[in-house]
Amino acid sequence: MVDIGVTRRIFRTILVTSTILCAAQANAQTVEDLQRQINELKAQIKALTEMRAASAPAAPAPAALEPVVSAQVAAASPSSASASTDVADTVAIATNVSAPQPAAVKGTPPRTAEPWYDRLLLRGYTQLRYNALLSGDRTAPDGQARLRSPHDSSINDDGGFSLRRVRLVLQGRITDDVSLYLQQDLGTAVNNQSSTERREHFGQLRDAYVDWFLDKGHSFRLRFGQSKVPFGWENLQSSSNRITLDRSDAINSAAPGERDLGVVAYYTPPRVQVIWDRLAENGQKLFGNYGAFGIAAYNGQGVNRTERNGSLMKVAMGTWPLELDGLGDAFRGQVLELGGAAMLNRIRPEVRSGGVSDRDFDDNRVALHAILYPQPFGIQTEWTWGRGPQFDAASGAIEDKSLSGGYVQLNYDVGKTPVGRILPYGRWQRYRGGWKASVNAPRLETDEIELGVEWRFKDALELTVAYANMKRREADERRIGRAEGNLIRTQLQWTY
Repeated sequence: MVDIGVTRRIFRTILVTSTILCAAQANAQTVEDLQRQINELKAQIKALTEMRAASAPAAPAPAALEPVVSAQVAAASPSSASASTDVADTVAIATNVSAPQPAAVKGTPPRTAEPWYDRLLLRGYTQLRYNALLSGDRTAPDGQARLRSPHDSSINDDGGFSLRRVRLVLQGRITDDVSLYLQQDLGTAVNNQSSTERREHFGQLRDAYVDWFLDKGHSFRLRFGQSKVPFGWENLQSSSNRITLDRSDAINSAAPGERDLGVVAYYTPPRVQVIWDRLAENGQKLFGNYGAFGIAAYNGQGVNRTERNGSLMKVAMGTWPLELDGLGDAFRGQVLELGGAAMLNRIRPEVRSGGVSDRDFDDNRVALHAILYPQPFGIQTEWTWGRGPQFDAASGAIEDKSLSGGYVQLNYDVGKTPVGRILPYGRWQRYRGGWKASVNAPRLETDEIELGVEWRFKDALELTVAYANMKRREADERRIGRAEGNLIRTQLQWTY
C-alpha cells in the first residue's frame, strides 16, 4: 500500500523543483533540452498518478497554484511555442493530483464578515478636581449648615485633589439595527465603612443598555436597560461635554445620578438630525442624541437602587431646534432649541432609622428649557416646578412639598486661538425643594453664581477654572440654616 502523504510530498517536491530549475536555466538551454526535461517530468507524474489511483480519487488543486506555476514556466522559454504547450499539459496533470482542501469548520464566520474591533469602541474620560475655599463656612457647630454641595464631595473641611469621574465606555454595533452601550464609573465612593471613613474610587455601573433601531434611517429606537432619564436638557448632556462644573440643583433634583432602569422610546426626525449634525461639526456642546421626542417608563427609585413600591415612573420629553436664518444676517447660522419634559412618579426615600420609607410620596414635576447655541454668543436656561418628598422640620417627618428652581447661563465661544479653544461662561442658579437622593429627603435652599472659562489647549486635554459664590443649605436634615462661601474651582479633564 502506497503512503499517500509521502506520495504527495514527493510529487510537490518534484513539481516545484523542476519548475524552478526550468525557470533558472531557460536562457542557457536549447528547446530540445527543455523538451527532454519536460518528458521526464511527465513520466514521473504519470507513475505517481497510477500509484495513487488505487487508493484515492483525484481532487482539484487550489486555484492559486495554476497561475503561479504557469507564470514560472512561461518565463523559462517564452520563445518556444511547442515547449509552452507541453508545459501547459504538465500543469494540467499536476493540478489533477494535488491534495484536496480541508472542509470549512461548521459555524466559522465568513472571511468577508466585519471584524469585531471595527464594530466596538472603547473610550472614556477622567476629571481631576481641586477646590480652594477663599472664604466662608468650611466648618460649623453641630446642627448648623456647612458649605457643601451634593454634586462635589471634595467641597469639605479638608479639600484636596479628587477624581470627580473616571469613566470607561464600551459601545458599538451588535448588528446593523442593534447597538450596545456599557459605562462604568471608577471614581465613586462607598460610605459606612469602619469608623465611618469613606472608601474612594470604587467601580459603579452607570449605563447598561441596548438600542434596537426600528427603521433603516435609525430615526426611531427602543432602549432597554439602565440609561439616562429624559428629564432636563443638561441632565442628558454628558459631564464630559458640559461647560459648567456641575449640573444645577433644581433640574438634577428630578433624577440625581441622571439614570434609572427601564425602557425608553426615542424618535428623531431626519431634518432635526441634520441640524444637530451641523451644530456638532461646528463644535457646539450638544445634549447628546436622545431624540427630539422621548417617552419612558422606569422603576423610579433612582440609579442603582432596588425598586420598592411596584409603581413605575413615567417620563416624556420633547425638544426642537429652530434655525433663525430667516430673521436676517445677524442670525445667520443661529439655532434656538426649545422644549420641555414631564414626570409622574411615586417614590420611597431612604430614612435615617434604616431602610426606606414605609409609604409612597409624590414625585411629579415639569420642566422647560431654551438654548441659543453660542455662535459666538449663547444663552441657556431651564426651570422646573412640581412636588416631591421633603423633610419638614416642624413635624420631624418627610412630607409632600412643592419645589421650584432653575438656572440662567450665558456662554461665549471665542473659538480657536493660537493657544486653543476658549469658552467663557457665567451662570446663576436657584432652587427651593427636597433632595430625594439623600437620607430623609432634606430641603435644599440654593443661590449660586459661577463665573468660569473652559480652555481646551489640546484635543485630549481641557482645563476649567471658575469662581463660585455659594449660599447653600446642606443636604442633611439635622443641620439648619445656610452656609456661604467663595471658592476657586478647577478641573482638568482628559478624554481617550
